[in-house]
Amino acid sequence: MSTPEDQFIIHFWGVRGSIACPGTATVKYGGNTPCVEMLVGGYRLIFDAGTGIHVLGQSLLSHLPVSGHLFFSHSHWDHIQGFPFFSPAFMEGNEFDIYGGVIPHGVTIEHRLHDQMNQPNFPVPLQVMGANLRFHNLDYNDEIKLGDVTIATGMLNHPGGAMGYRVSWRDYAVAYITDTEHFPDRLDRNILALADRADVLIYDSMYTDAEYHHPQTSKVGWGHSTWQEGVKIARAANVKQLVIFHHDPNHNDEFMDAIEVESQQTFAGSIVAREGMKILVTDQVSIAN
Repeated sequence: MSTPEDQFIIHFWGVRGSIACPGTATVKYGGNTPCVEMLVGGYRLIFDAGTGIHVLGQSLLSHLPVSGHLFFSHSHWDHIQGFPFFSPAFMEGNEFDIYGGVIPHGVTIEHRLHDQMNQPNFPVPLQVMGANLRFHNLDYNDEIKLGDVTIATGMLNHPGGAMGYRVSWRDYAVAYITDTEHFPDRLDRNILALADRADVLIYDSMYTDAEYHHPQTSKVGWGHSTWQEGVKIARAANVKQLVIFHHDPNHNDEFMDAIEVESQQTFAGSIVAREGMKILVTDQVSIAN
């Protein structure tokens, strides 16, 4: 029987972009904003704290005390709005290392989370959280070592800046790349480096090409990409599994079903992220719902 130190599991707790969209039209794929948990080499890594982190937090209450490493891509609202509702962070005995880039004017991730929970935005301040929270500032092209797990960072093309991550362990690698906008004339070198021969590429696919280039409602310059561009990256980087992620809140289950069918016809190793979906990263990538 394998132990946690011998596993690499990805668990999707929130897969939407921009705003949570619960309801009958989004039951299959889910309505929570981004939060992805990776259990790798005995470590718990959490990427972004959208509303999905509340659901993750509830699941952890039966495993106290807990520890983890929380990595932020950036601090736009949909990626931080769940943090004040992450129950384990309020409990003494739990420990979390929190990582994020420093935006212009020297504003750290700690400062931004503090401001989010400061009056008049929220009734209780960050200082009320009883867990041991340790904050770490990251720069692009940094590497974090946790035992034999390596987390590398890279710059993404997003208004205000965003950070992509590559998690490497033994012979396996997973790239978490959201939010980013592709370039019109070339593939992004930073993304290619993060995704190079990855077992799994989680990619910002908020739009379709038709939506992105629509003559009346163009999304050019909005800071997001398309699943078709994700396929280009996956092919160029020799990725095994492409996970279409950061779904537009206006895309209902029927729309997402159609994207999955079309994307798999274009790149067989693609799948649309669903809340609750787990990916077991092994020599043969397997997916469980």
